[in-house]
Amino acid sequence: MDARLNLLAEPVSGKILKHFMSAGKLLKDSALPTATQELVALRVSQINGCAVCVDMHTKEAAAAGEIPVRLNLVAAWREATVFTEAERAALELAEEGTRVADAAGGVGDEVWARAAEHYDQEQLATLVILISLLNMANRMNVMTRQPAGDYVAGQLY
Repeated sequence: MDARLNLLAEPVSGKILKHFMSAGKLLKDSALPTATQELVALRVSQINGCAVCVDMHTKEAAAAGEIPVRLNLVAAWREATVFTEAERAALELAEEGTRVADAAGGVGDEVWARAAEHYDQEQLATLVILISLLNMANRMNVMTRQPAGDYVAGQLY
């Protein structure tokens, strides 16, 4: 499969994406645990059907020390026993934040409260921005049919 468009090669979109990647680097360096960030990134990308992001975040998580069983169970996290309560709260927030069009009212108060039990205000803000940026990246990649499989951990950061 060939990509429909190389957004990095175009003058305006290339400049915008450089800023986008800088925002991603700031998130990586935040107080939100790397494991949580990668699990959330993987789940959002699974929901949106973004193969290139599933590839990227699976490999980034593995490079950061994530174990295969946890990566393999992200799609079924509700039934899996390998995630902490904090990670489960972040995954639930990621799902509701990604599926806002499916549910009137967006993220429910109960979901937000569970996340707030485990994360401080800075970490919650990081989660919200991470989920939002991932949804944007997923949509760009799906629209332009970016191929998956060739990502090497660390190539973007």
